[in-house]
Amino acid sequence: MDRKEIFDKLKEILSFSFSDSSEILENCSESSNLITDLGLNSVGMLFMVISIEEAFSIRFENVNLASFVTVKDVIDYIEEKRREV
Repeated sequence: MDRKEIFDKLKEILSFSFSDSSEILENCSESSNLITDLGLNSVGMLFMVISIEEAFSIRFENVNLASFVTVKDVIDYIEEKRREV
């Protein structure tokens, strides 16, 4: 799975957190801030983590979720964890 495929899957996961996901998906990029641009709150972050774990067969272990500021941070983490497998 390449970076673009990871990004597309992550956008699909994030779309479930919003009532009007079309605008979010159109404006989402790797530089999008998870909180200020996408509006994720703590519940949204938790949902995202659980969904990522299921979709990519990885585990978020010993991770401070506050370290994920942008979509890029999340994609980088997914790529790193997938290399470990």
